[in-house]
This record gives sequence, structure tokens and C-alpha cells, in this order.
Amino acid sequence: MQNLTKGFFKENAVFVLLLGLCPTLAVTSSAVNGLGMGLATTFVLIMSNMAISLIKDLIPDKVRIPSFIVVIASFVTIVDLSMSAYSPDLHAALGIFIPLIVVNCIVLGRAEAYASKNNVFNSLIDGLSIGLGFAFALTLLGSIRELLGAGAIFGINIPIFPVDQSNAPITMLMFILAPGGFIVLGYLIALINKIRNV
Repeated sequence: MQNLTKGFFKENAVFVLLLGLCPTLAVTSSAVNGLGMGLATTFVLIMSNMAISLIKDLIPDKVRIPSFIVVIASFVTIVDLSMSAYSPDLHAALGIFIPLIVVNCIVLGRAEAYASKNNVFNSLIDGLSIGLGFAFALTLLGSIRELLGAGAIFGINIPIFPVDQSNAPITMLMFILAPGGFIVLGYLIALINKIRNV
């Protein structure tokens, strides 16, 4: 069970290792975007870890990293085309950050550090753990930003702010914008570090 939880606590890519922060800050303006990006990355992590673990003995050392990138790019293409076909709104919201999963240091790092040295089952568990931890981080960050910036979570209005004269809720738009992402991420990292050090 420790392997499944390490991506949430001990090796959380966003809150502990501080990896993959570019898509983390760029796409988490809403909970839906954060969850969508997290699940897309989780799928790529699981499938690429398994594939790389299967073919690791066939890849010469000189072309190891380029081979990993080709494998990862294949699964990113599947995610990109599937999302474009079945969830065009989410695909449009995530934009360029879907193809950039190919060079995400989390995915390539797990391929190099773990999948290339372990069996298929352990690589699957590793990809699932790290991926779900990443999805959790993005969804949490997106939920907080959406709540503070738009007064909603997953598009459901949550009246935590008073209303103005036109009966519209007062929100803090800054939290949907980039500076708000940095502020929320900073507080979450501080909170998690406080919890982990207790």
C-alpha cells in the first residue's frame, strides 16, 4: 500500500518535488481543468511506464532517452485525439499543455528512474501512484482557485461571498489569473510542509 500512496504524500510531484509546475499553474484556473490534465497525465504515466518496462532490455543505452520520448509521445497522441473527439471543450481549455505532456519532467523522470529498472506490475503501480497524486494536486489547486476566483467548484456555485447590488457574488478574480495560482500554490506547499514536519 505504501507504493500506491507515495505519489500523494512522500513523492507528490507538485507539493513535495516541485515538478511539472508549468502545466500546474497554467491549467488550474478551474477544478475541471485540473482534473482533466491530471487524469490525462495519469494515463500517460501508467501506459508509458508499462511499455518502457516491457521493452527496457531491447533499447540500447545510446538511444534510451529518445526511445522513451517516442513511447511517451505515442500515448500523449492517444490522449490528445481522444480528448479532442470526446471532450472538445476540455481539449480547448487545456490547449498546448496536452502535447507538452511528452516533455513533462514527471513522466520522463518516472520512465528513467523507475520503469526502466523495474517489472511491469511495479511500474504500473508507480505510474498510478504518481499520476493520481499529480491529479489530486491539480484538482485541489484548481478547486481553490475556482472557489476564490469565481465562487464555484466544478461549475457549481458555492455562495461563500456576499452579493453586490446586482445580486452577483463578489469574487476575487486575481485567483483565476496567474498571480493567484502562485499564491495558492505557495500556501498549499507551506501547509503540506507543516503537516509533513509535524
